[in-house]
Amino acid sequence: MTTAAPIKSAARKTEYEAIIGLETHCQLSTATKIFSNSSTAFGAEPNTNIDPICMGMPGVLPVLNQKVLEYAVKAGLALNCTIAPYSKFDRKQYFYPDLPKNYQISQFDLPIAEHGHVEIEIVDEQGNAIRKTIGITRLHMEEDAGKLVHGGSDRLAGSTYSMVDFNRAGIPLIEIVSEPDIRSGQEAAEYAQEIRRIVRYLGVSDGNMQEGSLRCDVNVSVRPLGQEKFGTKVEIKNMNSFSAIQRAIEYEIQRQIAAIEAGEKIIQETRLWEEGAQRTISMRIKEGSSDYRYFPEPDLPPIELAPEQLEQWRSELPELPAQKRDRYETALGLSPYDTRVLTDDQAVAHYYEATIAAGGDLKQVANWIMGDITAYLKNEKLGITEIALTPENLAELLGLIDSGTISGKIAKDILPDLLTIGGSPKALVEQKGLIQISDTGEIEKMVDEVLAAHPEELAQYRAGKTKLQGFFVGQMMKKTQGRADPKLTNQILGKKLKPEA
Repeated sequence: MTTAAPIKSAARKTEYEAIIGLETHCQLSTATKIFSNSSTAFGAEPNTNIDPICMGMPGVLPVLNQKVLEYAVKAGLALNCTIAPYSKFDRKQYFYPDLPKNYQISQFDLPIAEHGHVEIEIVDEQGNAIRKTIGITRLHMEEDAGKLVHGGSDRLAGSTYSMVDFNRAGIPLIEIVSEPDIRSGQEAAEYAQEIRRIVRYLGVSDGNMQEGSLRCDVNVSVRPLGQEKFGTKVEIKNMNSFSAIQRAIEYEIQRQIAAIEAGEKIIQETRLWEEGAQRTISMRIKEGSSDYRYFPEPDLPPIELAPEQLEQWRSELPELPAQKRDRYETALGLSPYDTRVLTDDQAVAHYYEATIAAGGDLKQVANWIMGDITAYLKNEKLGITEIALTPENLAELLGLIDSGTISGKIAKDILPDLLTIGGSPKALVEQKGLIQISDTGEIEKMVDEVLAAHPEELAQYRAGKTKLQGFFVGQMMKKTQGRADPKLTNQILGKKLKPEA
C-alpha cells in the first residue's frame, strides 16, 4: 500500500508517478577503522586519527576488522536479507582528493547481503497506520573517504581554498541500496528513519545525521502514470535531515515534470540540495559502473562465513522496531500514534516496558512519557537514560494517583524534583505534606467556607451562570494548595451549589 497519490501537472492534465530509491551510507560504531587500528572517534583534531593504511602508504596491507563483519551481517539480517556465505572486496577507482589511495575498497558483484526488505509505517491524519514494504537490493561493506573542508577567501592568494581532513578515511561503512519502490518524499523520509531505527536498535551505529554517521543519497525519476519504462534518474546529495530528504524529493519531482513538459531532456546527473534556497542544483554528470573500473581487491582474501557464526549472530538480534510496533498495537492495545512515539527510540521503549513491569498502567505510563517527561527531555536536551526518575518510581507515582493519595496536579508539581533529584515519590509527598485530602467531612467544611466567602459568585451561579463551578473548584484548589480530591470536590460542590442546598 502506498501513501502517494498521482502527481498532477500544474500546466496540463497529465498525471505522473515518481520512482524513488535511496542509497544509505551508515558509519558503523566500531572503536577502530575497517582495515586498521586508528580510532573512529568523532570530533578529534584534523588528521590525528590516521595511520599508514588509511593514508594509502606504499607496502601496507589492510586487515578486515572482525567487528565490521559482525555488524554488517547483523544489519543484513535485520533487513531480512540473504547473507552470502562467500563474498569479497573490490577496488573502486575513485580519484578524489579525500581518498589518499585513489581507490576505495568496497564490494561490487559479491556483497555480504542481498534481496531484503523493510516495512515502513506512516500514521495518517485519522490515526490509521499505513504500512508498505520497501525492497532492499543489497547491503555491502566499504571504507569511508576523508572530508574536504572548504575555506573562505585566502588573504595572500585572494582566492578560496580547500583542506583535507583524513580522520574519516577508513571508517567502516555499510551501504544499503533500496529497490525503486518509494513513490513520495514522505515515504522516502520514513524509510530513512526506519533504517536509522534499525541500526540504533542493533547498536551497530548511532545514526547521527548531523555528524555524518548516516548519509542518504536519493535517486529520483518521474514517468507518466501507467508507463512501464522508468524515466531518467537524477541523484541528489547533501541532505542532512529527514525533512530535507522529503523537501528535496518534492522539489526535484516538480522540477523534472516542469522540464519534461517544457520539452527539455532530463540528464543523468548528480545534484546538490541547497537548504537555504530550497532547491537542487547540478553538481556533475553521474558516473556509471564502468567508470569505476572495479576489480577484486588483491590485498584482502574472500570472506567465507561459517553457518555456525551466522546463526550465533542471528540469535543475538534484539526485538526490532517493526516487531515492537506490532506487539504494542496487538498485545498492548496502544494506538498507532502512541506506538510510533514510544518505539522510535529504543531507550524510551525500554523505559516504558520497565515502568509497566513495575506495575504502571499501560495507557497512563504512555501518556506521562509522551507528555510531561518528553517535554522535559526536549527542553533540557537530554535522553531518557539521563533523568533521575526511574521506571519503578514513575510506576510508584502513578500508583499514588490511582489510590487517591495525590492528585494529578500534585504529581505534575513534584515531577521536576523527581526528574532532577529522583527518589521515592511517596517519601517526597510525605516530606512536603502533599497527601491528597479525601475526607468528605473536611472537604464539605471547606466548600462551605469558600461559598460563604463568595456570595456574589454563588448568587450568579444559582441565577444560571453555571460555568462558575470552575471558579469555585479553583478556589478550593487554592485553599488546599491543590490537595483536595478533584473528583470528590466536584461532587460536593455540585450538591452545595444547588438552590435547595
